[in-house]
Amino acid sequence: MNQLTHLTLITGASRGMGFSMARQLLTAGHTVLGISRTAMPELEEHARHVGATVLQWEHDLADSGSLNDKLESWLKDSQAKQEWASVTLINNAGVIPQIGSLDQIDEGDLARALRVGLEAPMQITAAFLRATGSWQAPRKVLNISSGLGRRAMASQAAYCAAKAGMDHFTRCLALEEALKPHGAKVCSLAPGVIDTGMQEQLRAADPKAFPDRDSFVGLKTGGSLTSPEDAAARILAFLARTDFGTNPVADVRD
Repeated sequence: MNQLTHLTLITGASRGMGFSMARQLLTAGHTVLGISRTAMPELEEHARHVGATVLQWEHDLADSGSLNDKLESWLKDSQAKQEWASVTLINNAGVIPQIGSLDQIDEGDLARALRVGLEAPMQITAAFLRATGSWQAPRKVLNISSGLGRRAMASQAAYCAAKAGMDHFTRCLALEEALKPHGAKVCSLAPGVIDTGMQEQLRAADPKAFPDRDSFVGLKTGGSLTSPEDAAARILAFLARTDFGTNPVADVRD
């Protein structure tokens, strides 16, 4: 009989906070499936060192259609071969489109931001729930949101809308899963301000196109940004809480 293993699926696992979460999740008795545009050899090396398992699928979430069927099929096949101790989906991937007012954003760039930031998480979550609906193992869905999903900002319409949509679809999902005998625990979590490539992108924006640029520069110069490693640790600690899912929309700083 195979030893029970915890399975975690995470999107955007190749850099920033997603990479840090994937690396920290890779401990003995854990399997991580990372879904990103590129694979990271460092995760393979770390998994071998600690005796964990990592799988890396290279996929652009702007086109999640083919991924959903693959994921659903893989999960069903994996359960036939291995009984999991728990299974968790972390929707972490997101992109900031061209920074500017809505009438200045390229149509394709706008569509990509909404597909990666909202459509893909919804589609992947649906596939995850279909595949694992009959499993007895505890199931969790953690959506990485943002304070900008709860606070409007000029020149960030697409990103704000995607994160606000993520919050509200999580509220709906929580109501649905609560009606099921073994429903998944779900939460949309704001992780705080983190020193990632997205922050660099915002600080480098043209002040004329991005009125709030100076506030983001101030976060960096004032030492107010959390490192990706520390942010990942706080998020994973929140995920492990016994009351995870009690509030479908939360902030890691609460």
